[in-house]
Amino acid sequence: MTYGGFGVSIFLVALGAILRYAVTAEVAGIDIGTVGLIIMIAGVVLFLLTLFFTISAQRSAAGRPPPPGY
Repeated sequence: MTYGGFGVSIFLVALGAILRYAVTAEVAGIDIGTVGLIIMIAGVVLFLLTLFFTISAQRSAAGRPPPPGY
């Protein structure tokens, strides 16, 4: 089982926060603050999904019988 989703979600939240609160540059037609907010929301959603699937995988693994010995 891999836990890469947690790292990616934390990265997205950090990147979104940087874009939202630290970048003052302006791009024609794009609001960088809004893009940062969208990326932060995507990071939080990914974190919650990863947490949900990790917990459900651990619960299903706990209910299985142990593998046969060799």
